[in-house]
Amino acid sequence: MSLAKLEDRLNAVLERITADDFLSGRGLGNEVPFYAFDYPPEFEPKVRDHIQFLLETAPKRRPGVRIKVINLFEVLIRMLEARGLYEKSVAMQKSKGDQALLKAIRAPLEADKVAAEVMADLQADPCDVLLMTGVGSAYPLVRTHTLLNSLQPRLGSLPLVLFYPGRYDGQSLQLFGLLGEKPYYRAFRLVS
Repeated sequence: MSLAKLEDRLNAVLERITADDFLSGRGLGNEVPFYAFDYPPEFEPKVRDHIQFLLETAPKRRPGVRIKVINLFEVLIRMLEARGLYEKSVAMQKSKGDQALLKAIRAPLEADKVAAEVMADLQADPCDVLLMTGVGSAYPLVRTHTLLNSLQPRLGSLPLVLFYPGRYDGQSLQLFGLLGEKPYYRAFRLVS
């Protein structure tokens, strides 16, 4: 994907996430309002800048709309810190390696626990649209399809846009365009 194509897609996001049908979930049938905005990982800085633009511009375009960004990697760090495991995790990774660390923190960072933490954030600071970032940084601590499956029954009609550094073809997620995830059929591509 070229930078020009990415910019065209990014420029369509504001209109999409502030539209009545998007905010109300109309036109989806009984599907959950989960959307993926996939992009080549090398454009991560451009996407981050555009998310900041969305936060600043969306309330001007649609007064009263509340948009919240949750960085998945920051959620994981906060969860480890709350349990007193962050410094221990860093030390374990340095001394025993990645695989030992992943095995040790698998239970504290299980997808249902991460989903519960996201829901606690949303209860403390409700929103009309949830933008999720930090997926690439969170890998392999949390797998995206597993987290989305855990969030689906909890979020109800709240639209979630997953900013995904990789490819989503409407049926499967491929992180960084290289790593295959299990099929995930419940999301729609935000813009083509």
